[in-house]
Amino acid sequence: MSIFFHLPLHFLLLSTLLLFVGADCQSKKGNDKWPLPTVQMQLGSKTFTLEVADTRANKEYGLMHRDSMPADHGMIFVFSDETERRFWMRNTRIPLDIIYVSAAGKVVSVKQMKPYDETGVLSDGPAQYAIELNKDAASAAAVTQGMTVQLPPGLKAKD
Repeated sequence: MSIFFHLPLHFLLLSTLLLFVGADCQSKKGNDKWPLPTVQMQLGSKTFTLEVADTRANKEYGLMHRDSMPADHGMIFVFSDETERRFWMRNTRIPLDIIYVSAAGKVVSVKQMKPYDETGVLSDGPAQYAIELNKDAASAAAVTQGMTVQLPPGLKAKD
């Protein structure tokens, strides 16, 4: 008789556990931020694999909450217009370089950003793209202000 008394409690606990596990899987599965499409882009002397952040949600999330990024990877933020840009490092754990690029592919500025620093890092002129790489990757690839880069075809903001 005691097994029937405990059966509903075990069933309730198991059902609750499955509900939480299922909700966790659903939230990861339903996350529209990952995985992002990637493009290959030559920056200075190196080729990088860049995740494309072309929606409002993906641009807002960016590289937040990551502990690391492969040396030859980064993220390109695609905007629909060319204007002065300002980026900060809310919830971003890894130090980054940011390369602001005009619609014509001219490097407007190359700057560094510190983890968790919410001070805005302003572009030195109008930019339509922002590229984040690991800290010092831009200088290692000899990316400099004023140079022109070839933008991958088909980049377009979706918001």
